[in-house]
Amino acid sequence: MQLIEVPAKQGYVWFRQGIWLFRRNPLAFLTLFFSYLLAMTLISAVPVIGGVLPLIFVPGVAVGFMAACRDTVAGKPVFPTILVDGFRSYGQTVTKHLFVLGGIYVVAMTLVLAASALVDGGTLLRLMTLGGSLDTDAVANSNVPLAVLASLACYVPVSMMFWFAPVLTAWHEVPPIKAMFFSIVSCWRNKGAFVVYGALWFAVSIGVSLGLSTLLRALGAGDYALAILMPALILVTTMLYCSFYATYRGCYGVQEKTAAEMPGSGR
Repeated sequence: MQLIEVPAKQGYVWFRQGIWLFRRNPLAFLTLFFSYLLAMTLISAVPVIGGVLPLIFVPGVAVGFMAACRDTVAGKPVFPTILVDGFRSYGQTVTKHLFVLGGIYVVAMTLVLAASALVDGGTLLRLMTLGGSLDTDAVANSNVPLAVLASLACYVPVSMMFWFAPVLTAWHEVPPIKAMFFSIVSCWRNKGAFVVYGALWFAVSIGVSLGLSTLLRALGAGDYALAILMPALILVTTMLYCSFYATYRGCYGVQEKTAAEMPGSGR
């Protein structure tokens, strides 16, 4: 494992590589995404602990999605069962470490939501853990939007800890705490590239949402906006997930035999 420091423009390369990966096998990646959503929905239905239980599996599922990207680059077939690759393919020690990461992730996300409670009195926290909904007027008359912004700000260091930690634990046998430390260091050393990378995906998400909404209203089809926007955003989200593997390749100098096919592989 070799940590590489890359220039800011590499963020654009990661962005392109994520799209390239998705285009290599769009059906497989969409199937993985929907399988993940279905599994998390079923797990969430567990009484009492269903609200937090899915978070425990996030690190392991992240490894599975990265494995799907790795196999796609290598030209191998990808099946939905690869989502549990992290829990079954690297031994009991790795499986335990991934669950440890999952437990830490639950605590971290609880603290993020608890921070939002300081802004809105706990409204967002109750919505995320107990479910329910707020109408437009209720949202407008509450501090929920500010609480969301506070949560996003608090989530940044959490995302840095867990960006590479699962794959470092599974593929490089790095213990959980050490993996989180390496992940933070890697993200910080390449913060310029991550800013460019994040800005591009944010721009695409906003552009798709606003662009399609404006177009549909202009065509008099505003009532169908949600039905069209959801599939479009799912496509964007799946491509984003694919690009996570590109950031791992870029920050740790991974070069597969077929890597030259990927845009910007030569750096």
